[in-house]
Amino acid sequence: MPICQNCTHKWSWKTTFKKTLKINNGMICPVCGARQFATAKSRMRVGLLCSIIAPFLILSSYFFHLSTKELIVIGLPLTIAITLVSPFLYELSNKEEPLW
Repeated sequence: MPICQNCTHKWSWKTTFKKTLKINNGMICPVCGARQFATAKSRMRVGLLCSIIAPFLILSSYFFHLSTKELIVIGLPLTIAITLVSPFLYELSNKEEPLW
């Protein structure tokens, strides 16, 4: 779980999940109020994990001749699982880091 770089408070899963759903510049620490940013490394990690879903489903459909219903049965739980795991992958920084 992310740890505030200002006050070293460890964020809860719920707080992290809610803060990462919003698209904005930084996340406010619930304890000290300091603006925190996801590190470039953690954003890459979460982005890579999320981008695996589509190619996995396309290749599964091609190689195993899966129907649309079967793809939904596989893809929906996979998407939910990745969404629920993603808050554990975030790390925080006091400064906004460029992705590249």
